[in-house]
Amino acid sequence: MAYISFQPNDYFSTKLYTGTGSSNAITGVGFQPDWVWIKKRNATGQHQLFDAVRGVTKRVYSDSSDPESTSATTLTAFGTDGFTVGSNSGINGSSDTIVSWNWLANGQGSSNTDGSINTTYTSANTTSGVSISTYSGTGSAATIGHGLGAVPQVMIVKNTYQAESWIVYHQSLGGGTPQDKYLHLNTTDAEGDSAAMWNDTAPTSSVFSVGTSTSTNQAGGTFVAYCFAEKQGFSKFGSYTGNGNADGAFIYTGFKPAFVLVKETGTGNWIIKDNKRPIYNQNDTYLFANTSDAESSASTLGMDLLSNGFKLRATAGDMNGSGTEIIYMAFAEEPLVSSNGVPAVAK
Repeated sequence: MAYISFQPNDYFSTKLYTGTGSSNAITGVGFQPDWVWIKKRNATGQHQLFDAVRGVTKRVYSDSSDPESTSATTLTAFGTDGFTVGSNSGINGSSDTIVSWNWLANGQGSSNTDGSINTTYTSANTTSGVSISTYSGTGSAATIGHGLGAVPQVMIVKNTYQAESWIVYHQSLGGGTPQDKYLHLNTTDAEGDSAAMWNDTAPTSSVFSVGTSTSTNQAGGTFVAYCFAEKQGFSKFGSYTGNGNADGAFIYTGFKPAFVLVKETGTGNWIIKDNKRPIYNQNDTYLFANTSDAESSASTLGMDLLSNGFKLRATAGDMNGSGTEIIYMAFAEEPLVSSNGVPAVAK
């Protein structure tokens, strides 16, 4: 039984808000977030990602290969209970409905010297297994410290210097050799194989490896890396096999999910579900991490978020294609049993 001594909502939180078109302090996150991922729901708009390591007003886009851009009208401050956004229409348009997903790391952090490349900053939270690092590439195979003190199961890297696709490492790729494989967060592309991404070298409890690709290690390029180590009762990173049936697989996580991201290893969208859109089962509401599309709803992309995992109610191939291998990332709303000894309940 997944028992933990901390409350997941102190480390991850989904926050919905309504845009004002002018400076807007968003509160109720529950902590000062270090990684904030924001998406307009009611209309087309890019996913904008901010973090305390790169600093306010600096954004990258999960649905685009574009490099980092800076705008004084985007996220302008990290607050003790949330963040402040400016007038940018993508994240604070007047009367727009907006979702933000928020993770706690450890502020801006400091340089990590565990690898052959010293990071500019690494912000690591060893309790929740989340770290954010920035580094400059060399163009030669190298190692980079992540600060987690545990082996990361998921790594998401973006070249912030020039237009390059996002590169995703997931422990369930590659049939036992995930270090040989990668996915692009900003596309529907199937799993790829290239030693240039991770140098065909598995991460360790102190470092991850990069090869010679401009997507992960361009000489003179700048990068951000989001790394995640699995923590019982808080996070789970795995895979399942689809059956193409509305009575789909049940995936045990050991907690009541607050956020689930799934992607088939073949061609398909990255599908985001959370516990606030809507607040009941069957959860047919979804966003695609790889497109700027507005939020939508379809029973063919349905899912139940339960006290100890999630169950597929989908028939669409992106989420539950028959015989299809699908990876997932999940973060908790509540552990199955937390420090107060109270079991989680389904919606």
